[in-house]
Amino acid sequence: MRILKIIALILLVVFIGIQFIPTERNQSHLVPKTDFLMVNKTPEAIGELLQVSCYDCHSNNTAHPWYNKIQPIAWFLEDHILEGKKELNFSEWDAYSNRRKNSKLKSIMSQIRDDEMPLFSYTLFHRDAILSDVEKQRIIEFMKNVQDSL
Repeated sequence: MRILKIIALILLVVFIGIQFIPTERNQSHLVPKTDFLMVNKTPEAIGELLQVSCYDCHSNNTAHPWYNKIQPIAWFLEDHILEGKKELNFSEWDAYSNRRKNSKLKSIMSQIRDDEMPLFSYTLFHRDAILSDVEKQRIIEFMKNVQDSL
């Protein structure tokens, strides 16, 4: 029983200690000229859907939840955001070549159609990010129009 108390105390000290290790916050108060919404003159309704369902992980500005201040959750979220931005960064959209844009648009449409995005793990805590069938169709149609304009 004494060993369990020692282990619990050590775990508590480690848990408290890791709270002081900072993470990089993915926040910017500027909307760059290269942002997808600006470059493509996105209608407000579509823009709001993308911001709520996609931009936290796929842009340079994340609306961090309160639990992002707790380690190791903050590390997990930071890694998740970095991976998302590496795959697609809406903030840097206009810096992509037309070939890459076309590829990304195909991927966006496919993943929305197949319910791969937004991720289930994201929508568990962000219920407003769940897209209805009508919203999915509107986003896909807009993405097709963007693709046709390339």
